[in-house]
Amino acid sequence: MRLGELIGMAMRTVLSNPLRTILTMLGVIIGVASVVTLVAIGRGTSAEIAKQYENLGTNMLVVNVNGNGRATQLDYNELMKLEGLPEIDTIAPTILKPNSNVKFDRTQEKYTMIGTNDRYAAVVKAQIDTGRFLSEADLELRANVAVLGSEVSKKFFGFLDPVGEQINIDGIVFTVVGRLKEKGQNVSGTSIDSMIMVPLETARRQFKLGTIRTTYIEAPTKDDIYVAQDTMKQYLTYKFKSDTGFQLVNQDELLKARTATSNTLTKQLVSVACISLLVGGIGIMNIMLVTVSERTREIGIRKSIGAKRRNILFQFLVEAGVISGIGGLIGLLFGIGLALAWPAFNPDQPTLISVDISIYAFLFSALVGIVFGLYPANKASKLRPIDALRFD
Repeated sequence: MRLGELIGMAMRTVLSNPLRTILTMLGVIIGVASVVTLVAIGRGTSAEIAKQYENLGTNMLVVNVNGNGRATQLDYNELMKLEGLPEIDTIAPTILKPNSNVKFDRTQEKYTMIGTNDRYAAVVKAQIDTGRFLSEADLELRANVAVLGSEVSKKFFGFLDPVGEQINIDGIVFTVVGRLKEKGQNVSGTSIDSMIMVPLETARRQFKLGTIRTTYIEAPTKDDIYVAQDTMKQYLTYKFKSDTGFQLVNQDELLKARTATSNTLTKQLVSVACISLLVGGIGIMNIMLVTVSERTREIGIRKSIGAKRRNILFQFLVEAGVISGIGGLIGLLFGIGLALAWPAFNPDQPTLISVDISIYAFLFSALVGIVFGLYPANKASKLRPIDALRFD
C-alpha cells in the first residue's frame, strides 16, 4: 500500500473520533508550543541584552576605584596621557553626585550630576539633540555650564529648547549649553536621560567632591579591549601598589556572560517543555493500543486476504505519525502566536521567533509519535489472522 493511501486512511481514522484525537494530541501541542515560545523569549532576551551592550559599546572598559585615601586616587592628567597608547582610543573620567537638588523657576527635582570631560558623550554613545556637549574650553575655564539628559530637560522645559537657560544645582547657577537625545536604560538599569553633565573640575571645586571613582575607556576595536584591560591593570597595580583597590569591567565579557546565562536558562526551560512531548508520546502509545484492540477484527480480515506484517506495521506507524504531526503543527502555530503576542503583555521582554528551532520542534513531535507508536504497531502486526478473526 502506498504512503498516500496510508496517510488517507490515517486521516479518516483521526477524523472519525475528533475529541479523542484532540485529547491524545494535547501533550504534543503543549510541548511544541512551549518549546517555540520559550526559545522565542530566550532569544529575544539575548538580542535585547546584546542591543543594550551595543548602545554602550562592546569595546568599552569601565574602571571603578574602590579604595579611599590618597593612595587610591586617580589623577585626571595622568589618565588622559594614556590616550596616546594604541590600544586606548578615548578616556572619560567621571565624578558622580547623586540626589543633587536641581531648580528652575518654581520646579525642583533631584537628579544625578556627573562631572566629566568632553569625551564622555562619545564613549557612552550619547547624541546631542540641541546645542552642544561640553568642550575643552569649558574644562580649562572650569565654566559653570551643563548638558541635560532628555528626561531632565523635559521635566523643567517641556518641549522647549533649554539652551541658554540657567538652572540651579545645589545653590550653584549653571547655564545650559545642550540637551541629549533620549537613550533609555542601559544594562545596569541606570539612564543618562535622568542625569546632568558638567565639567569635571567645575564639579570637583564647586561641590567639593573627592577623587575620580569611575572612568570609561574606549578601545579602537572590540579586539583591542582585552589589551587595554591588561594595560590598565598594570598601570593601576603599579600606581596603587596593589591589585585589590580597583575593578575593571569589560563590556564584551559582560555581554558574553549575560548571553551565556540567558541561553543556559532557555535550554533548561526547553528541557522541561520537552517532558510534555514525552508525555504526549505516552498518550499516543496508549491510544494506539486501544485502537489496536478496537480494530483487531479489521487486522484479521486484512491479513486473511493477503496483507503482510509490514503493511499492518506501516499502517499503524503512519497513524501515530499523523496524530503527532497534526498535534505538532497545531502546537507550532499556537507557539508562534503566543510568541508574537507576548510583548503586548510584557513590553520589556521582546521575543525573537527561531525558525530552525520551530522546525526541529515540529519534526521531533512527529518522531515522538512514531517512536511511541512503534510498540502498538508491532503488536498489531504480530496478530495471527485466526486469533484476530475470533476476537469479539
